[in-house]
Amino acid sequence: MDVTSAKAQTAPEASPEGGVDRQTAVFKALKRPGVDQPTAMLKLPPQTPAPASELPAERTSKFVPLRSEQAQQPASAGVAEAERTRQQPMPPLPPLDLLAELTNKPAPPETPTRTVVRRVKIWTPLLVLVLIIFAVVQAVRPLPEPSLNLTAESTYTFEGDKPTLPWPGEGQGFMAATGLGTVDSFGEQKAVPIGSVAKAMTAYVVLKDKPLAKGADGPSITVDAKAEEDGGLDAQGESTLNTVKEGDKLTQHDALAALMIPSANNIARLLARWNTDGSEEAFVKKMNDTAEELGMKNTTYTDPSGLDATTVSSAEDQVKLGQKLVEIEALMDITKLPEWKDPSGKTWRNYNTLVPYDGALGIKTGSTTKAGGNLLFAAHKTVGDTDQLIVGAVLGQHKAPIIDTVNAVSEEVMLATQDELEGATVVKKGQVVGEFDNNMGTKTPVVATKDVKAVGWSGLTVKLELSDEGKDLPQSAAAGTHVGLLTVGEGKSRVEVAVALQGDLAEPTFGDKLTRVG
Repeated sequence: MDVTSAKAQTAPEASPEGGVDRQTAVFKALKRPGVDQPTAMLKLPPQTPAPASELPAERTSKFVPLRSEQAQQPASAGVAEAERTRQQPMPPLPPLDLLAELTNKPAPPETPTRTVVRRVKIWTPLLVLVLIIFAVVQAVRPLPEPSLNLTAESTYTFEGDKPTLPWPGEGQGFMAATGLGTVDSFGEQKAVPIGSVAKAMTAYVVLKDKPLAKGADGPSITVDAKAEEDGGLDAQGESTLNTVKEGDKLTQHDALAALMIPSANNIARLLARWNTDGSEEAFVKKMNDTAEELGMKNTTYTDPSGLDATTVSSAEDQVKLGQKLVEIEALMDITKLPEWKDPSGKTWRNYNTLVPYDGALGIKTGSTTKAGGNLLFAAHKTVGDTDQLIVGAVLGQHKAPIIDTVNAVSEEVMLATQDELEGATVVKKGQVVGEFDNNMGTKTPVVATKDVKAVGWSGLTVKLELSDEGKDLPQSAAAGTHVGLLTVGEGKSRVEVAVALQGDLAEPTFGDKLTRVG
């Protein structure tokens, strides 16, 4: 709608009489000023001059309400529709174009070279920052723990063929050296009655629960009525300590001596009751549990004395037990005695006649009509600087007299085994046996500080191990510094020699720290 038509709509209407409507004179139209020149861009359409009858001084108007849609239109609704824009906003310019527009300098044309240069300028500072952070972290983080590694052969084999020992023609036998392994064996290793050899396990269980120091007497044990009564069973062929009376006191040392030397059945049962507060059955269970722990697969105990033929074992199983017993010095001090005097003053002989000769240590005899003659024995021999222990067992000797027979054949086996023992130089002084690795790229050889001599027999293979003794290894040290141990063999037969750095061990440099990856 143009301005002319708008004026037409606002012109006053004539009354029926043709006069001016005086009641609306208050709404006199104001004289419009001329067009505002500075805003001439909003040009209005040309206007037609009003008739003289409609001059402002004489015009009156009648209020006519605007239509609702007209009321809602803004004052600028009269602007020509052609002057209004319907375009969407333009997207923002790229940074370089915007910069060019602000500086009135056009952006240089994009080329591969300029792209590369721009990326280098952006990423180079970031890369330098990352490298600085990496260098600082590498320099201050904790150093890795050094380690010792064996470079020499991990085993050594003695020259010659495996030995064959002079075994008897019946029964079964087994021979071993503690910490070294099996020397030889014969016969089928199966469960057979072992007689009083069972008392070796009785002693072990008692000492396991109530250890006895070397040279000590130990606690007192009160002899009960049952022990006194069973002492009279010697009349029926049992081995007993028949000198004890109810209420007597035996030290633990004397009770073990009565058990192992005269092989007293009544004292075996007394020790079982003392160990378990009166229950022999509970003690027998302990015996079987211990046998299982030691890997004695062919062994079953049904009584603490071995009198029952249902108490069975094999020579190999008894040697496993014997290798534990020889480590108990208090017990070996008893079993190596040729005789023992009880508290009453009576002297009892040791049925193991191997002692006290040729380094023999006992351990326990056993003989019954069904079991025959049986012996679990031990001995030692000094080879070089090593005191080597050997343990053997011979079971099932029925040639009369059975106890003498088993002692005789066991002595032959024991002496032959001692003759087989020899020493050999496994590693020489100054020989490189390993390397000290700081785990940062530097390895320093380590050498033996003296000759390493091992004990064995022909055909035996022994292990070599290098350890740090559980100590913290240094990050730097001078040549000759002891940094660990070289060990040959196991158990009491093992030989240990210190190892030292062959050259200086330098502190890791900054370059070492910077380039480590671990």
